[in-house]
Amino acid sequence: MREIEKLLEHIITRVSINLRKPYFDVAPYVRNLVPVDSHALYYAFYALTPNHPLYFSFKHSSLAGTYFLGKCEVDHSILYKSDIRGDELKAKGSTLEFDGIKVTLYDDEIIRIKDSMLVKTLVHANSHNPESLEIFRIINTVALHYSNIHGTTMEGCLLMPFATVDLSMCHDCVFGEFSYVQAGDLSHEKIEKGRIWVRAEGAFEFNYRFPDGVVDKYISLTPGSKPKGELIDFCESRKEDFIPIYSSVIPELGVEVPESAFVSPYAVVKGNCKVGNNVLVSQRAYIESSSLGDGANAQESCYIVNSTYDGMNVTAHGGKVINAHLGRKVFTGFNSFVRGKADAKITVGKECIIMPHTIIDAVEPITIPERNLVWGYITKQADLEANSLSLDEVAKIKGQFRLGNMSFDGLGSAFVKAFQNRIEHILEVNGAYCDCDDTKGHAQETQAISYNILQPYPEGALKGLCPTVTISPLVP
Repeated sequence: MREIEKLLEHIITRVSINLRKPYFDVAPYVRNLVPVDSHALYYAFYALTPNHPLYFSFKHSSLAGTYFLGKCEVDHSILYKSDIRGDELKAKGSTLEFDGIKVTLYDDEIIRIKDSMLVKTLVHANSHNPESLEIFRIINTVALHYSNIHGTTMEGCLLMPFATVDLSMCHDCVFGEFSYVQAGDLSHEKIEKGRIWVRAEGAFEFNYRFPDGVVDKYISLTPGSKPKGELIDFCESRKEDFIPIYSSVIPELGVEVPESAFVSPYAVVKGNCKVGNNVLVSQRAYIESSSLGDGANAQESCYIVNSTYDGMNVTAHGGKVINAHLGRKVFTGFNSFVRGKADAKITVGKECIIMPHTIIDAVEPITIPERNLVWGYITKQADLEANSLSLDEVAKIKGQFRLGNMSFDGLGSAFVKAFQNRIEHILEVNGAYCDCDDTKGHAQETQAISYNILQPYPEGALKGLCPTVTISPLVP
């Protein structure tokens, strides 16, 4: 048995110990999921910029095809084609307040991944765990295809394909396929596939469950097999477009980029595309025959095809928009699937919020009025009646409210304000409002960047693993 196979069994054991309650046998889902030899085929790469802290430590791990930015430690883990993005980690000396208690960081925050397996997973933001402010930890955890770990510390968890855990603290939990959770401190929970759960303690709680059979059509995973469904098919059908990018040291961009914008050389841009001022296109994004207006952003694993963005649009990690026209300041949430057709285009009015993990799969033209909250499963115009509500109507909710498969409890005004504040924060940190040095964001601060590669052992007992490496900043 090669070392990488031993490492996989080690990770399975660690995760299984945590998942005794709720009991979940993780082994059948991860064994043979990624062919062992594939870990030796791809280099890892890390970014070097003058605007981000630098420190990497890699020990007894496989890092195939994974991207790193910021400060990160990886120990006894398998990372496969993942994105570990530490450009929003908290800095030493920062002061935060929790329940009236002010806490000052004694050191820069660092992402620490140990005894874990991440497959095509995004890790981003910073720890929202008040008990672990300096360490954004992911321990004894398995996260599978196109899952997102966003601002969430994880210990002993399993994320099934296309699951997202956002701004939470999770211990010994299982998150089903295409589930989205932003619910604070969670322990020993098993979240069913396709559940959308947003909770702010004492303020509001939003819940939605897809109709029976819908999630399985788009994504499912059975023990001993690979993920399948229309979401996987959509991504897999375009993966060859990324091959030329990763075959070049400095890939050429296929679009004119304004000085205030940034398009990652590790993004696909094809067809007739237009990029406006202050636009951000992250690595592994896919843009085809589309126009991105000023201040728009496309985050990791986004797909924007045959679409027009009027500007200040946020497409969160994994969002997919096809044959659509999005008005100004439309938010498309994590892993949402907004798919129009040439004869069934989708038009979204300005300032709409498309909830994370929403599926709009049009069989006829669909028009969404401006300033609407949209969720759930929509295929035709009439479906909006049970899966959308104007933001003004949402803000009026006090107490319990039900519409279709969605239930809400609490203050609608707090829910709307929380989303709008978050959208403004995303636009600000991504540089959408940049007009001088004081308002720079990721689109501007990431322009001065170089990429360095790490190769695994190509053969022998260590095949697929990387050597132990520590990378520290130069001290003059």
